[in-house]
Amino acid sequence: MSYSDSDSSSQAADYKNFRQITRERLLYEMLRSAKTGSSKSTWKVLIMDKLTVKIMSYACKMADITQEGVSLVEDIFRRRQPLPSMDAIYFIQPTKENVIMFLSDMSGKSPLYKKAFVFFSSPVSKELVGHIKKDSSVLPRIGALREMNLEFFAIDSQV
Repeated sequence: MSYSDSDSSSQAADYKNFRQITRERLLYEMLRSAKTGSSKSTWKVLIMDKLTVKIMSYACKMADITQEGVSLVEDIFRRRQPLPSMDAIYFIQPTKENVIMFLSDMSGKSPLYKKAFVFFSSPVSKELVGHIKKDSSVLPRIGALREMNLEFFAIDSQV
């Protein structure tokens, strides 16, 4: 059976390039998923490390991010203003340093943010998950904990 022109034209409408797929995963699976559940606040803070900033910038524009309810983009290693009425979306690499920074943001009596939605750029080790589980003050403040497996740059739409 050969692949005819009529078959290819019907599938062409469904075709999405690599950059579009990455963009949709970041915007819809990550940013939009933080809008559901018990989270009622409309605006969120997006916190990233150096690598995840690059991943996001190759796939999305700032207007795309803002349209999904992100009002502020922050670096995880910079000193940040507490915004206890806002939720935070963490898009970070699964490193011990990043997890320590996340835990310091969200632990204690006065966390920096109301709720945290944590998305890791690649698979996270059991050791790091265990480290998060140990802090009982942080657990009720976590709205999501997911691996996105997006540790690559969508430089070209064909790659």
